[in-house]
Amino acid sequence: GIADTDRRRHERQMKFSASCSSSRRKSRKAHFQADSTARRKIMSCSLSKELQQKYSVRSMPVRKDDEVMVVRGIYKNREGKVTACYRRKYVIHVERITRDKVNGAQVNVGVQPSNCVITKLKLDKDRKAILDRKKTTAAEPTSLAQVD
Repeated sequence: GIADTDRRRHERQMKFSASCSSSRRKSRKAHFQADSTARRKIMSCSLSKELQQKYSVRSMPVRKDDEVMVVRGIYKNREGKVTACYRRKYVIHVERITRDKVNGAQVNVGVQPSNCVITKLKLDKDRKAILDRKKTTAAEPTSLAQVD
């Protein structure tokens, strides 16, 4: 009974990398105890279709002063500039996405970066270097395919 279902469950699960755990408990622990640099990478946004065409890059870690568009949730189709990347809470604050408190004060509402697309990048030399690096790694597999 129970032993058979356990065995069947383990047969279905495929493990590709011995160094990386597929345990739910361990991945949740890694996610919630991640340091700031790891959180930066987790807090990535897809690029808009135009930017994907332009830079040949699919996604980027979001940063302050990027312009994003919310594509999921109650703030869908709202655009604005990122005013803060709140890494501790895994959210970004977008201008004009606010809520009124009871006392009349306005507070920013956190939006998850996975629910946004970047419509305009804030480019500096480091960001350009990241784009170039990602572009070259994306181009390598296609060049190898042409060799055959």
